[in-house]
Order: sequence, then structure tokens, then C-alpha cells
Amino acid sequence: MAAGLREFYFMKEHYKQIIAALGEDIHRDGLRDTPQRAETAMQFLTQGYHQSLESIVNGALFASDSEEMIIVKDVEIYSLCEHHLLPFLGKCHVAYLPKGKIIGLSKIARIVDMFARRLQVQEKLTKQIAETLMEATGAWGVGVIIEAKHLCMMMRGVEKQNSTMTTSVMLGAFREDRKTRAEFLSLARP
Repeated sequence: MAAGLREFYFMKEHYKQIIAALGEDIHRDGLRDTPQRAETAMQFLTQGYHQSLESIVNGALFASDSEEMIIVKDVEIYSLCEHHLLPFLGKCHVAYLPKGKIIGLSKIARIVDMFARRLQVQEKLTKQIAETLMEATGAWGVGVIIEAKHLCMMMRGVEKQNSTMTTSVMLGAFREDRKTRAEFLSLARP
């Protein structure tokens, strides 16, 4: 077993140390199984590190003569801020202009999840989704917008409960053609 992977499976020991360092009794009823549960949760929340574009797309690219914009709105995202390991959550809107092929609908959501299920900053997440969809489909263009609330800003620090961060990345025709970008932005609104 590789050193990094071996450490991954012993996270529960580290969680025990963290809980004890907080001054808690790791042996009390409510906390006895918490280190294992926390390890399992962290493995799930970071499963994107163990996924690849090839395994996600899995051949689900189909020939198509469609050149009209395809939009998937309101894809839920759940990620962990790489600065504080606190969640950020929201929605992602993805659009692309096909160039000879389309991608299976669920694959777009899976690409979003592959990158969201890593330690992240929203700016990088938005760019990774756009660039990966562009690479996978060879589209004329791709647009991605993410709107998210960050618990690192809500629960600590400035404690602003109603703030939302919006990021966007426009590639190809979405960057070069103002009308294409405007159509996407209009259709992505609630």
C-alpha cells in the first residue's frame, strides 16, 4: 500500500488526537465511534482525488449534429474549503456548444462532483470544471457559473450569513462571442 494511501486509512487515529486535544474524552459514549465516522465521512467528501475523467465519461460521448447551447442548471455542489476544511455549498450552471458530439447528461454532474469532492477554492473549482468539459467534448465553447455559500465565512471570521460567492469561467465561444455569453447568463438566472 502506498504511503499516502496508508495514511488515508489511519485518519481515525488523527481524529482521536484532535478530539482529545480539544479537551474531550474520546471514550465517552457520544465520541467513542466519532473518529471512525469522521474518517469515513472525509473519505467520501474527498473521493474526487480517486476519480478520473476517463472513468467518469466512460465512453458516453455521442455523435451529434446539434450546435445549439446545452445547459445544465442548478447542479448541487458540496465541497471543502482548502483553507479551513469547512464546507462550501451551492449550485453550478454548466453550458456548452457542441462540436460534433455531446456528452451524457449525468456525466456533467459527475465531472462537477469529481472536482468538488476535493479540498478546493471556488475559483479553481469553476476553472477545472470548464476546462475538463472543454477537453472531454471538444466543444466550441464552455461556460460555468458557481454560486456558493462558504461556512468558513459564515461560522467564523466575519460571520456573514447571507453572503454568496459567484464565480464564472467562459471558454471558447462563451469568451469570444458576447451574444453567446449573454444568452448563457440570461438562461442561467433563476
